[in-house]
Amino acid sequence: MSSRKDESGSSIPDDEWERFLREAESGTPGAPEEPSARARMVAGRLRAQPQQPEAWRAHRPPRERRFKAWQVLGLLLALAALVLALWPGALSGLTGGGSGSRGAGGGADAGQATPSDPFKGSPAAGWAEGAAGIERPEARATGWMDQRQVDEALDASLDFLTESNLDPDVLRGGRPDTAIALVNPHQKDVRGLLTTALTEPTRDNDPLLLFTRYRTDEVELVGDVVKSRGGLTYEEGEHGSVVVTADVTFVYPFVRTGGDDEVTRTIVRRELVMSWDDPAEVKTEPGTFSFLSYKLHTTNGGCDVFGFLSPTFTEDHKPADGGPSLDPYDRTEGLEGTGRGDACETASRS
Repeated sequence: MSSRKDESGSSIPDDEWERFLREAESGTPGAPEEPSARARMVAGRLRAQPQQPEAWRAHRPPRERRFKAWQVLGLLLALAALVLALWPGALSGLTGGGSGSRGAGGGADAGQATPSDPFKGSPAAGWAEGAAGIERPEARATGWMDQRQVDEALDASLDFLTESNLDPDVLRGGRPDTAIALVNPHQKDVRGLLTTALTEPTRDNDPLLLFTRYRTDEVELVGDVVKSRGGLTYEEGEHGSVVVTADVTFVYPFVRTGGDDEVTRTIVRRELVMSWDDPAEVKTEPGTFSFLSYKLHTTNGGCDVFGFLSPTFTEDHKPADGGPSLDPYDRTEGLEGTGRGDACETASRS
């Protein structure tokens, strides 16, 4: 018996093939339709391949994971946060710190100060120079003042700080006339500090409470740079007044007058609270303020001295008494009390 082969190579007997053709031509119900060439080819391929059913919950290897840039950045930031938590000073040498009105002094490179680098070894090495280190907020209408008046009050408050603590003539003992003109002349409790204290200072009438001065026959500033950090804030006070608070630390490098090249530093921190009052409510002069309080802390300004700063050098230093020391660069806490404070506290650094 002869046979035919379809595309898949399978044999079909001649009698079966002829029966298929007769039934297809006569349209016999239920006659099988001839499979297409493609169907016969696929069927043949399936018969040639053994079936391999997939296992239930079969393991599929995971796709290769590709990290995106933001995921890598997040990982690096998390590692940096961990480093800072374990070693808080790890980045202190990389930044000089901001000039905010509050904040710790931060670290500095170790080393002895020299006339060519008078702030070496001090956190002030990274501070701004002069008035640039004093932050001034934006003005807004407050109390009895509109925005322009508040802006002028902030400028005048900054002018008082600048002349009182940075003006070269005032530092050398000159009279701070511009600063005095900004203080309400009707404020009797500070009148002595603005007049007789500048020429005849006493322990109870000490101009250092408001003005920074030194004796030129004892010391001289190294160069013309004084470092500062701090700022001004303001709010509405009584009777609609505008109360401006200044909290600023100044660092002065000194050498002996006509002496060697040893550099010593004096740190002065001031907190002044100034009230810009409405002349219709308080007895004052236009363009002047009244002091609500003034606080001072000096480091290496001299013990039991008044009138002028009197910084000490290595040969003048006395051994510490073992008591607690104060970090003059730490600005995280406000000054206590009113007035000068204890000028003889032991400082942890200068």
